[in-house]
Amino acid sequence: MPPPTPRAAPPARPRLTFPQRLRRAAALAAVLVFGSLSVGVLGYRHFAGMSWVDALLNASMILAGMGPVEPLHCDGAKVFASGYALYSGLVLLATMSILVGPFFHRALQRLEVEPGGSRRAPEAPAPGDSPRGDLP
Repeated sequence: MPPPTPRAAPPARPRLTFPQRLRRAAALAAVLVFGSLSVGVLGYRHFAGMSWVDALLNASMILAGMGPVEPLHCDGAKVFASGYALYSGLVLLATMSILVGPFFHRALQRLEVEPGGSRRAPEAPAPGDSPRGDLP
């Protein structure tokens, strides 16, 4: 039986350019924010019985970290508002992390940091090359 022939490695995934990474991060952040805003509007509409405009106003103010606009009168609405406020704080942190990620990645690329956390070693000069370039 002949020895198995080695298989070629699958082609490497092409590296994304910085604008592509930025667009992808912005799209993900937008989906997260609009999805969270939709949950808030539907929750205020259902639990507090607010109109669509008032529910949108309260949800967007909570999501932006500013606090509610109208006082809530029933316990269910207060429990929902409490949970939504905690969730909104996490969404704010996650959104900022997603948006800062491409810039952080670019900085690490500029510093030539390897995935293990160490800097890439400088390439050794070829034999016969002087480090200064002007010596024989």
